[in-house]
Amino acid sequence: MEIEKKIRTLRESLHEHNYLYYIKDSPEISDYEFDQLLNTLVALEQQYPEYFDPNSPTQRVGGGITKDFKTRSHRYPMYSLSNTYSKEELTDWANRVEKVLGDEEYAFTCELKYDGASINLTYENGKFVRGVTRGDGSLGDDVSTNLRTLPTIPLTLIGDYPPVFEIRGEIILPFDGFQALNEQRIQRGEEPFMNPRNTASGSLKLQDSSLVANRPLECFLYALAGEDLGVDTQMESLEKSRSWGFKVPDTAKYAGDLEEVFQYLDYWDKNRVHLPYEIDGVVIKINRFDQQKILGHTAKSPRWAIAYKFQAEKATTKLEAVSYQVGRTGAITPVANLSPVLLSGTTVKRASLHNAEQIEKLGLRIGDCVYIEKGGEIIPKIVGVVNENRPEVTHQIKFINHCPECHSVLVKETGEAQHYCKNQYGCPPQIIGKIQHYTSRKAMDIDGLGNETVALLYHQGLISNIADLYELERAALLPLDRMAEKSVDNLIEGVEASKNKPFSKVLFGMGIRYVGETVAKKLVNAFPNIDLLSEASREQLIEVDEIGDRIADSLIEYFGAPSNIDLINRLKNSGVQFHTEISSSSSDILRDKKFVISGVFENISREELKEKIESLGGTVMIAVSAKTNYLVAGEGMGPSKRVKAEKHNIPIIDEASFFELVNI
Repeated sequence: MEIEKKIRTLRESLHEHNYLYYIKDSPEISDYEFDQLLNTLVALEQQYPEYFDPNSPTQRVGGGITKDFKTRSHRYPMYSLSNTYSKEELTDWANRVEKVLGDEEYAFTCELKYDGASINLTYENGKFVRGVTRGDGSLGDDVSTNLRTLPTIPLTLIGDYPPVFEIRGEIILPFDGFQALNEQRIQRGEEPFMNPRNTASGSLKLQDSSLVANRPLECFLYALAGEDLGVDTQMESLEKSRSWGFKVPDTAKYAGDLEEVFQYLDYWDKNRVHLPYEIDGVVIKINRFDQQKILGHTAKSPRWAIAYKFQAEKATTKLEAVSYQVGRTGAITPVANLSPVLLSGTTVKRASLHNAEQIEKLGLRIGDCVYIEKGGEIIPKIVGVVNENRPEVTHQIKFINHCPECHSVLVKETGEAQHYCKNQYGCPPQIIGKIQHYTSRKAMDIDGLGNETVALLYHQGLISNIADLYELERAALLPLDRMAEKSVDNLIEGVEASKNKPFSKVLFGMGIRYVGETVAKKLVNAFPNIDLLSEASREQLIEVDEIGDRIADSLIEYFGAPSNIDLINRLKNSGVQFHTEISSSSSDILRDKKFVISGVFENISREELKEKIESLGGTVMIAVSAKTNYLVAGEGMGPSKRVKAEKHNIPIIDEASFFELVNI
């Protein structure tokens, strides 16, 4: 017990000194003294491995190896922000907010938009549990081992933190650290990194955490997520997060009106050059959390927040040529091939031209000197032609008439900006793209079938459509390049596991034009099996919420093709799910019932539980009230919800009781 107490005391002391050094910037001991304490702890932990703790300060040095980063779903979606580039658009956004909130007074918070890699951290009882990348907003990669090496991510918290919560932040690489890192690489004869943002993002996916530990990464935190957090506003949440031990820059500002927001924007547009790290704009949020809930979200973005982007850096270069790419839908995208030029820290050689109309609008000619910038400082685009001193020799750009891959005649439909190759069953990029879409994370999420592997299998003649995936044999896969036994096993197991994916995922993965994730769910709710959907009339389809003429026509065209019906039958015979889990006869079992969900659940995420309740006709409420029928309680539920439920005599049920209630 004496040894255990000594180890615990050393850990607490090192955590405290780490906090004082990296967060408070007020160290109380020298680096030498810190290293001596750390070395003592390392020796004790090696001698007494039974006292191992994943959140020990010794884990900061790394050494853990991660071969495959596990995919995890976000309990609370990490939405992207809508962007604006002008004060007029920002005013329009504020007017929309005011229209919803009515006569309620509201205010803003303004925060710098850090340019790095977004991350979501989970803490339970003051201990770091895991860190997951943003990914697609719903699913991300678990990079906990690497994040434990960052000294600005506290492994244990201080103060009055909630029992269970999540916190969002940005992993960044300050300029000084980036420069020092590149100097070391140059001395070793290695290529320097191109920019801090990409280096920070790439560092999170290094397999050896000791390499991450040697990179001067920092984590800035900016948003809490969870239940009963004990804070009511964004500004208060920043202050609380700072008090718990997180690194929260002091650049955020409360703004009582738009004029104060504009002053903040003007200040940082001029002074961002003096910051020791990259930013690409400002995030403006409605300060009060109750008002954020009223405003809600669209499918992609919160209505209570917006990103104001500073004007992007421009560069000039020569348009050398135009090439053409074919997408999975057959859309033809022209691509500008440019003389290489450095822009915002990266070398740009190519830029999308979108379509023939864009080329005509810009008046582009081969040989022109053009202005390029990065849309949102990420995607390069041509924004104009340098008309002064235009070269004497330029060549008109003639948009192609035939597909560059299969040579089919291109079609430009009325009302469409793009040209299309209609040879969807014989054009290689379309075939490969459709299979890649089916296997992608948002669709069937088939482990072991990345984009490169799909292309390899197609070019080797092993697959030509999605149904072929279910007929792949181990013996045919093993001889292929980069396909070791483990890779083949993962692929076969991933394909087999995809047979359990719900009908809505399958329908989205089939790649029917205009049928995205949301539309697929709407259709599955209205037509609980593929036979009902494929036989639905145009009138029946249009009756479904959010299904208009264009989507209805696309569905009728798809199901009218015999080859697609054959494909569906093959998928059916392979065991792929073409019906909903819940029969239509029981879909209203929770009609008129109102639920509040709180806490963390063992076998289902909060979002999945919400979808389950809504699919059965129930309603999910934000707060407990006298109108609530059930409070579904998970681990870490806040005490205030329990008190309110007991006050109104509302049944409090756990996860198992809920499934008993609906007989699932």
